[in-house]
Amino acid sequence: MNFWLFKSEPDAWSWDQQVARGDLGEEWTGVRNYQARNNMRAMKVGDRGFFYHSNIGKEIVGLVEVIRGVAQDSTTDDPRWDCVVIKALKPVSRPVSLDECKVVPGLENMALVKNTRLSVQPVTEAEWRIICGLAGV
Repeated sequence: MNFWLFKSEPDAWSWDQQVARGDLGEEWTGVRNYQARNNMRAMKVGDRGFFYHSNIGKEIVGLVEVIRGVAQDSTTDDPRWDCVVIKALKPVSRPVSLDECKVVPGLENMALVKNTRLSVQPVTEAEWRIICGLAGV
């Protein structure tokens, strides 16, 4: 299993909206960055991820699971752009902020800290464990 982080502006797509989709999940559409797209191409069904509110809050608020592997992004006819489907698993007990990630030992090289603009990014197993501990999950 691999681990990921999915960033969304909560005024565009929030954790609550993701939760409301239930077991159907939601396509992670609209990604127009090659590195983020390639990260989705590397995902497998069953991979886990953090749901991160960007711009407003700047914090990890929930856990998600990839429930459908990569396919054409339904919001465009351009064959370069793909997406996966994710479903909400559970909220974190305590949100973990970007500022906190910047100072916690073991997270200093995390993509969230080093490349804050990348919307879909890998998370190492060690980073996953640290953040889950901080988040109370």
